[in-house]
Amino acid sequence: MKIALDQEKCVASGQCVTAADAVFDQRDEDGIAVLLDVSPGPEREAEVRQAAAVCPVLAIRIES
Repeated sequence: MKIALDQEKCVASGQCVTAADAVFDQRDEDGIAVLLDVSPGPEREAEVRQAAAVCPVLAIRIES
C-alpha cells in the first residue's frame, strides 16, 4: 500500500493523526498533515483506510 497526501487540500483537522498516528503527524506551525510512512505495512491498512475515510476534504489517497 502506498499513500498520497495532498497538503494543499489539508485543513489541519487532525482526524488522520487520531486514526493513524504511526503514519500521519501534523506540522507544529500550521497543523497541516505530514506523512511519516508513505508505504506502511499491512498491519496499518485498517487505520490508514479509516484516516482516509474521516478526512473532511479527502486529502488522503490510498494507492495499491
